[in-house]
Amino acid sequence: MIKRAHLRQFMAVVDGGTFTRAAERLGITQPSLSAGIAELERLVGTRLFLRERRRVRLTDAGNRLVAHARSIEKEFRAAEASLSDAAPPAEPLSLGVLASISTAQLTQLVRGWSGARALELVEGTDVELRRRLGEGRLSFALTLFRPEDGERGAELLLDEPYRLMLPVSHPLAAAGRLDPRDVAGEVMIARRSCEILAETSRFFTQRGVRPPFALRSANDDRCMAMVAAGLGITTAPRSLVRDGIVAMPLAGYDFRRQIGLITGAGAGAEESEALLTACRIAFGVA
Repeated sequence: MIKRAHLRQFMAVVDGGTFTRAAERLGITQPSLSAGIAELERLVGTRLFLRERRRVRLTDAGNRLVAHARSIEKEFRAAEASLSDAAPPAEPLSLGVLASISTAQLTQLVRGWSGARALELVEGTDVELRRRLGEGRLSFALTLFRPEDGERGAELLLDEPYRLMLPVSHPLAAAGRLDPRDVAGEVMIARRSCEILAETSRFFTQRGVRPPFALRSANDDRCMAMVAAGLGITTAPRSLVRDGIVAMPLAGYDFRRQIGLITGAGAGAEESEALLTACRIAFGVA
């Protein structure tokens, strides 16, 4: 018999994207979670997830179960609330956030949120966020802005260049503009969250720059802190600059990125306007 615990574990994996995140959210061990999902798959007679290297994907059967599981959990909560004086808690407003958006901008967005519901932030890549938005697992996504997004009512919030990030104490920090050959002997930091990581690697390789790396990390805050500390240099969107770092133009490195707010199918007009207002303030949009 399928139990509520099975469905809650199933939805934790769906919303978390990995068994590790789901286990942390539920406060159980990963082996216990894996055993619960295996039991659910045995009960329904089919696989619900495809396990990949860094994430899991829903099978067709898993996709069909999502809507039922959400509906059942909603009814459970309503039933529990009907037996008490307390009103059922409102579900949080889920906002997908591109992992490389600066913490400073995201902090200002959260502080400026004035909607009735609490915000729930879900980090991911552009591909992951768009998939979750299409599956109805997110209400909004703050992610890379594509030309076709404007035709669908998405709002452009940021258009910025990528820069070479140096510590202020670096001998080249006052140069104004650099040539790739100027940094041929430098130690670098690889930002694994970078949306143009492959393009950046080709850019330097084609110019004969093959640096050693002092750090490879998907944590942008750590990467930028290590640049400021003098561990190495890196490339990043200009918005990631912080105290102790100089953002330098690099000849030929003309990449840019745009960030926009994409609204999901089920988002309400009032909440959309409140979130858009907070985003405009956070990104300095007039």
